[in-house]
Amino acid sequence: MAAIYIYWISTALLSLLYLASACMYATKGDWVRQALADLGYPRYLVPILTIVKVLGVVAIVLRFSAGLSDLAYAGMFYHLLLSGLAHLGVRKPSSALPAAVGLALLAASFLTQNAAREIPSPYMLSAML
Repeated sequence: MAAIYIYWISTALLSLLYLASACMYATKGDWVRQALADLGYPRYLVPILTIVKVLGVVAIVLRFSAGLSDLAYAGMFYHLLLSGLAHLGVRKPSSALPAAVGLALLAASFLTQNAAREIPSPYMLSAML
């Protein structure tokens, strides 16, 4: 029962983090483009990341299929990992904090998903819970 609560709370907080980020990308596009340029990324990533962040949340929360949900988890994992490392690479460790929090929420959500979802993920062993 605790795993179900952990899943929904961590998934809700992770979704909130990603949707807030997508909203910031949409409303403060120039600032985000400059921040990405400072990290060494091209400016054209802003609209792509905005759409992908929203679609990732939709795939995990609505879970049309377990495979698509797991793909969204993988995408978020790599995005958060690379985001945190990019901030650390330019010596801005405080800016990497949201990525670290996101990674913790992502791990909690992924590891407890089979306890809360009807269709289990084939990549998560239910015996681990």
